Amino acid sequence: MDRRELIKLGAGAMVSGLAATANAASAPATGSSSRQVERWGIFEMQAHGPSSGNPFVDVSIGARFTYGYRTVDVTGFYDGNGVYRVRFSPDTVGRWTYETTSNVKELAGLTGSFDCFPAKAGNPGPVGRAHRFHFQHADGTPYFPFGTTCYAYGFIGQPYQSETLEDLKSAHFNKVRMCLLPKPLGNLKPIAMPFERLSPTQVTGKERFDLTRFNPAYFQHMEQCIDDLRAANIQADLILFHPYDAWGFKSMGKENDDRYVRYAIARFSAYRNLWWSVANEFDFIKSKSMTDWNRFFRIISETDPYSRLRSIHYSQMMYDYSKPWCTHASLQNYQFEKSAERLAAWNKPIIYDEIQYEGNIPSRWGNLSPEEMTYRFWRAIINGVYASHGETYMTPDGAPVWSNAGELRGTSPSRLAFLHQLLKKSGTTGLFAPPDPYYTNAGNPGQLYLWYFDYHAPAEYAFPLPENDRFKATLIDPWAMTTEAVAGTFSGKSQLKLSGKPYRAVLFEKV
Repeated sequence: MDRRELIKLGAGAMVSGLAATANAASAPATGSSSRQVERWGIFEMQAHGPSSGNPFVDVSIGARFTYGYRTVDVTGFYDGNGVYRVRFSPDTVGRWTYETTSNVKELAGLTGSFDCFPAKAGNPGPVGRAHRFHFQHADGTPYFPFGTTCYAYGFIGQPYQSETLEDLKSAHFNKVRMCLLPKPLGNLKPIAMPFERLSPTQVTGKERFDLTRFNPAYFQHMEQCIDDLRAANIQADLILFHPYDAWGFKSMGKENDDRYVRYAIARFSAYRNLWWSVANEFDFIKSKSMTDWNRFFRIISETDPYSRLRSIHYSQMMYDYSKPWCTHASLQNYQFEKSAERLAAWNKPIIYDEIQYEGNIPSRWGNLSPEEMTYRFWRAIINGVYASHGETYMTPDGAPVWSNAGELRGTSPSRLAFLHQLLKKSGTTGLFAPPDPYYTNAGNPGQLYLWYFDYHAPAEYAFPLPENDRFKATLIDPWAMTTEAVAGTFSGKSQLKLSGKPYRAVLFEKV
């Protein structure tokens, strides 16, 4: 069984139940409506309109939000049962007003206002690019992506949904790669389907769907999952298309594809923790061409009013990440030694989103030791880039593997969290690797330097520090998760006694 087949199958038993309510501030569409909304939170305008025919196709709704001389146009969506919604995430404190637009008279010209108040503690705002190759929140807080992969988190249902969220939080992951469209789960079944099923009289044999009619309950459930991540300050790297498909959703045709992408933007873009991954292993979806992938990027770039982070993931044929609509590169390999040339060529951050999986399954890509997973994360950071975790341990009958959702079983996550905390405590906004180092290192010139000796085991080394600054030194054991302060301060060529053991690190910080 190859990797793609295992990802398709998953494991488990039937799960039921839907969460149908998203956590958003709402206000009636009237000329006098006024509500309080947190900066980077969600204001939601709700209105009632036509439910006959096919509102997903026949009816359009949007709104123009105004703050002083600034205007932001936002697309709305149909949420079933005659309910239409427009969501907006304000980035500026003060009074905002809005007026709706629609091709239906009863939905056009609705007006209202709301007051945006400053962000509360724990709300650093959305993540964007910063310092050329790195990331930070809108309030200036550095963001280091230490993520993992749980493809089925948004549609696997309980109890695995809650179990996944709790393990994400306890492991201190701050990003999760998750699919929007469902994938097969072995003995489990997705909690719902994203499109209306065709009645049995209309089809024979294989299950089919009306691709022009979305199932609002499916998307409402996905919203709740994304909002739960938001509450935990975890970024949702939402995968729009994937090849692990059993229902034909990877081959819906141009018109249905575009409608689906636009619907996703209208529903999810206001969530401040939302990232767009146009596809996972896009090159395995043979029904689509490069023209299609570029078109999806253009739709997102033109329609998402917040310019959320955007990328695409591949398996064998790398996408051209120099394209202006890619905000960062999402790679499937662990060629960290090539990071310098890739950073120079693309001039944007790199996340090695799939560096194989910690686990014990027979396939070579799915049985990394926890030590190797930890080593690969350190190699990413020391090369000025980032990596994502994945896990595929064999599970008891009926339980999914972590790469779908469920229980986190490995021992690398605590080591990854240790590295993450080192970066956060250091005060860096992101490390930069020098060209051709004798031993791998990265840092912020004149402020901070981190050496990692990987398989080398020196008993001592003369570190080349700046002559005119003084630094404190800390010895680090990445696997034992220990630090040891070295007495004194250092400048210029500084000789330190080391452990003589491999996979150790030394951090120098300016004093």
